Amino acid sequence: MTVEDDSSADVELSTPKLVFDETDILYEEDCLRNQYSVKAWLRYIDHIKEGPNEKINLVYERALRELPGRHVHHSYQFLFSSIFLYFSYKLWFSYLKLRRKQIRSKCIIDSAYEEVNNTFERSLVFMHKMPRIWLDYCQLLMDQCKITRTRRVFDRAIRALPVTQHTRIWPLYIKFVTTYPEIPDTAMRVYKRYLKLQPECVEEYIDYLREIGKLDECAKLFVDMLNRDNFVSRQGKSNHQLWNELCELVSKNPTKIKSVQVEPILRQGIQKYQDQVGQLWTSLADYYIRSGCFEKARDIFEEAIESVLTVRDFTQVFDAYAQSEEGLVSALMNKPNDDDEEITEDDDLELELRLARLEYLMDRRPLMLNSVLLRQNPHNVNEWLKRVKLYGEQYNKIIQTFTTAVQTIDPKVCTGKLQDVWIAFAQFYDKYQQPDEARYIYDKAVKVNFRNVDDLAAVWCAWCEMELEHERPDEAIKLMERATVLPRHKVDYYDANEAVQLRLHKSLKLWSFYVDLEECYGTFQTCRAVYDRILDLRIATPQIIINYALYLEENKYYEDGFRVYEKGIALFKWPNVYDIWLTYLCKFVARYSDGSKLERARDLFEQCLEHCPPKFAKNLYLLYAKLEEQHGLDRRALKIYERATNAVEPKEKEEMFNVYIKRCGEMQGITATREIYEKAIESLEEERAVRDMCLRYADLERKLGEIDRGRAIYSHCSQMCDPRIHNDFWQTWKEFEIKHGNEDTMREMLRIKRSVQATYNVQVNYMAAQMMVASMGDDASANQV
Repeated sequence: MTVEDDSSADVELSTPKLVFDETDILYEEDCLRNQYSVKAWLRYIDHIKEGPNEKINLVYERALRELPGRHVHHSYQFLFSSIFLYFSYKLWFSYLKLRRKQIRSKCIIDSAYEEVNNTFERSLVFMHKMPRIWLDYCQLLMDQCKITRTRRVFDRAIRALPVTQHTRIWPLYIKFVTTYPEIPDTAMRVYKRYLKLQPECVEEYIDYLREIGKLDECAKLFVDMLNRDNFVSRQGKSNHQLWNELCELVSKNPTKIKSVQVEPILRQGIQKYQDQVGQLWTSLADYYIRSGCFEKARDIFEEAIESVLTVRDFTQVFDAYAQSEEGLVSALMNKPNDDDEEITEDDDLELELRLARLEYLMDRRPLMLNSVLLRQNPHNVNEWLKRVKLYGEQYNKIIQTFTTAVQTIDPKVCTGKLQDVWIAFAQFYDKYQQPDEARYIYDKAVKVNFRNVDDLAAVWCAWCEMELEHERPDEAIKLMERATVLPRHKVDYYDANEAVQLRLHKSLKLWSFYVDLEECYGTFQTCRAVYDRILDLRIATPQIIINYALYLEENKYYEDGFRVYEKGIALFKWPNVYDIWLTYLCKFVARYSDGSKLERARDLFEQCLEHCPPKFAKNLYLLYAKLEEQHGLDRRALKIYERATNAVEPKEKEEMFNVYIKRCGEMQGITATREIYEKAIESLEEERAVRDMCLRYADLERKLGEIDRGRAIYSHCSQMCDPRIHNDFWQTWKEFEIKHGNEDTMREMLRIKRSVQATYNVQVNYMAAQMMVASMGDDASANQV
């Protein structure tokens, strides 16, 4: 059977005669009966899918001619239009996909491509609201490299589709226009239309403009993007990163960017982003360097150095500054080699000027860095002093620095010692033989409300030292009298709300200096008056009490000195009073070394030892016992030694017992020491000390011929001597038995040794068993859990 294909109403198709076999007749009849059934046509198409392309295309064309619904009565056309449109879309989509597949292996200039293009055009008559059809058509045209026609089809798709479907077309449209760098103007126009629909995609446009070199337009978009408060980067960049990109863009391309004012933008960034100040200043200077404005760039660098607040920013700006100056010097030095010209006098002068500027810049670096630190913290005393040292011998600069420092630093929040600045200021004038100006500075300094009283006292002491250097001790004493004047009303020394000038009269540092001054240049009466005022103010330390008493002793006022000691004892408590007591007792004993004041000395010792802590008792008891040995009775001395063994700390008891035994043996004979040994063995807490005492006691009995008493002592001591550890004890006992015992005593010693060893073994085994039981109990509880 042969049929001739009918042509459609819109496009005339000429096809060769096709032969249909008998199996096709069934599908033909089915399609004739159900000409509006998509399933019938799809079954027919599926049946002939392995056949020739012309045959399949013919069936598709026949199906699409029937399905758009133009044969439906006009009264039902609106009702069935959407249904037919859906079925038509399925057929058109599969048909167009098949046609594209058929021409995939052909050359793009083949006429088959144009036939497929016409098929797409025919499909869009009905399917112009289907974005998938438009995308496939545009992709096909892009593959054919038909630039103008592709652009027009994209524009038709944008006009035909609703706005909600535009997001499907624009990505392919953007990809198309950015594929050809020869048409940047067209791409820019398309991108601008795209940004009206998707303004958040401006970063993609910026990246494209960078690629094609349209940096002026790129900078304008950056500025507009950063001016939008609600802008959120789709690439995850913060405003800070966008600022950095803009600054880098405008600073490195000054000749290509004309529509944007670079300096205001960068200065705005400097004010806004304090953590990137150094980088932004460097970018601004780099902009002028690339523009050829070297003097303007130098001004920018200087302004940056004078305004940055951190060392990191300063280092970044200074390194860029130095690098730019070195670059200019290098360019001038290499200029004759590049141009093959001789060096002129102007070139020499310019090169010397550049070198001088570079050297001056490097010399100023420490001062610049110091300025940065002072801007960061203007109340840093150490940095102000360091700045003075950096100026060296520049008199006017140093005076200006000191003046600015004392006017700027707030005493309440300053870092360091503010008094050091005032003292250094005055010493500077004194160094240049200007004592009147130095006194004026000191007079201003003592009126400053320092943080602490000692700070003000240090200024007064420095002022007095200057007067002493000028050999004016009377003026120094007058200054101390002026500084220590009592305020009109009672002031608490620790009340921080009161001015330091009102609390200065209780400064121990100031009074100590005043006392030293009076001892060196004053009279005995004036010095004594100063000491008495210190005692009256109740600010004396134990050392001042001792110094006062020694001063009186040097001037032969012994009893007055002793009274000072007693005042100090009344002022302080233990342990602070220990030094006073020890010095007082030593001086008193030395003063009355003939024993004429023995009872008084005894009273003093008893008074001292009444509340003496064990930590300080040893030296005092030894001193007391020595006094009794020299001027009293041996019995009282031994009684003091006995008291000492109970009064000292446990770690000093052994030593005290040894002294007691030695002195008792010298005074009453070694037999009298037996009670002391027994008491020591009972009272000592450390086993090592008890063992040593037992060995010494046993050796004493051996020397006295009391063998049985010695053996008893060894037997008593053996209970605390493990044979595995204290083998030396058992060896000593064995030697004792070899010399003085017999077979029975030796056997008894060995029996005791075995008994003691068994006792220690039982203790060790018992402890091990306890540990094992405890560990087993822990394991059982863990298993239960």
